[in-house]
Amino acid sequence: MTIDNDYIAEQFSLLSKLMDIHGENSFKSRSYSSAAFTLEKLPPLEGLPLEKITAIKGIGDAIGKKILEIQQTGELRVLKEIVAKTPTGIIEMLQIKGLGPKKIATIWKDMEVESIGELLYACQENRLLLFKGFGEKTQQNVREAIEFRLKHTGSHLYAEVEALALALDAQLKQAFPTERFELTGDFRRQLEVVSKLQWVTTADAAAAKASVSADEGVAIEFIHTAPEDFVRVLFETSCSGEFLEDLKVEGKFASEEELFAAAGKPYVSPVGREQKGWVEKGKVIVPGDIRAVIHSHSTWSDGSNTLEEMAAACIEKGYEYLVISDHSKSAFYANGLKEDRIKEQQAQIEELNRKLAPFTIFKSIECDILSDGKLDYTDDVLATFDLVIASVHSNLKMSQEKAMSRLLRAIENPYTTILGHMTGRLLLSRPGYPVDHKAIIDACVQNNVVIELNAHPRRLDMDWRYIGYALEQGAMISIDPDAHSVGGIDVIRYGVLAAQKAGVTAEQNLSSFGLEEFKEWLLETREAKGI
Repeated sequence: MTIDNDYIAEQFSLLSKLMDIHGENSFKSRSYSSAAFTLEKLPPLEGLPLEKITAIKGIGDAIGKKILEIQQTGELRVLKEIVAKTPTGIIEMLQIKGLGPKKIATIWKDMEVESIGELLYACQENRLLLFKGFGEKTQQNVREAIEFRLKHTGSHLYAEVEALALALDAQLKQAFPTERFELTGDFRRQLEVVSKLQWVTTADAAAAKASVSADEGVAIEFIHTAPEDFVRVLFETSCSGEFLEDLKVEGKFASEEELFAAAGKPYVSPVGREQKGWVEKGKVIVPGDIRAVIHSHSTWSDGSNTLEEMAAACIEKGYEYLVISDHSKSAFYANGLKEDRIKEQQAQIEELNRKLAPFTIFKSIECDILSDGKLDYTDDVLATFDLVIASVHSNLKMSQEKAMSRLLRAIENPYTTILGHMTGRLLLSRPGYPVDHKAIIDACVQNNVVIELNAHPRRLDMDWRYIGYALEQGAMISIDPDAHSVGGIDVIRYGVLAAQKAGVTAEQNLSSFGLEEFKEWLLETREAKGI
């Protein structure tokens, strides 16, 4: 367990919510909530003495002592006490979108419901409608959120289990040096969500299971096979049912390449074994092909690092340029930029470009797509940016008709350069608004709009399953980190892993363009759009 700022902030945030549920001191509850928000924006506090922690604006003496308590013991006594008197199901309800502490208090104390299963049943019987604050729409949203959550119970993001999987793999190979072990299943296929970690092994499955433990709640499975069948079993467990149906082979093989050759098929790596008849075209993109950070935030909006710090991190990591795209003015919750602040930021960008040359910071904005499909600024303001990333951040509950109307209008705006996170999904948390992917892709191609593959492990949006069609239509993809901190830049890698599943090459990805190539592309795109 890593006791960093995020962990400490989570403790305070949970404490604040549970205090509200129990109807305890509202002033203290707000102070803990405020502390959680402050901590998420601060540099690491590890190693700082109490006097320096308490001197930080928004912390103070009482909060500072509790931060130290968490750092030293890994827990917070007052939180432990309130958790002990709260049913587990009530705490789980905090993960249900649309349920805040006040509504949960009503569910618990007035409805006498104490678990998510009970709550789903109550929704099915329209019981929520009997209580103040719960309308028909709220009840439907809660029901859908619970059903979505239950459907994905036991699933984990690839990024969440990667380190564990590799550590256990190394542990197993060290513990059983004369046996074969290979990761297989969801993990080997680089699926964005992993239901369990699986190994094909020649070792005894029970002995292997007994040698490892995963306290993260990740299911582990060992598939035993005889040495002569190892390659065939590894292949069969690392492809989709559709792909396997198309390539069934019998026999003993020294390698998977030999297996494919015996079937008379070109070799396909595990990441591409999804669709029937899929063939790898060209050299698939790898993390080293990324030459720029496109889509990032700074302290000008809701980022944790300054613009100069973000640029310095990019330079240190070997990137050639940075596209800074802070939030637009309608994202008031994220300190979105009003017109006067845009001018100030652009002046700073010009100053930094003189200082950091040849490294270049491009002026951009993550511009909100408003409810009617308009962008968040007038054309005069949009024209001051080198490029515009257009994204939906508000009013996410939409019918497909509404979502399509909204997105298509934004795509048709000549100032839209990149369509950000197409569906607004959050893996394992929010399914995203419904869209006709092919129609969106066609519109992007017709309007010279790049489609983002948002690399954040919780987004990976657009879904790689639709990228193949996008490439066939000639769309350009952009693998972007949506980085809100220096550390957030590194999630680009997960976007690349997703892109590999669709067979994306470096030539088809905007963030793989070198600096001069990117500048030329911007000029050509503006000319094509007539701006």
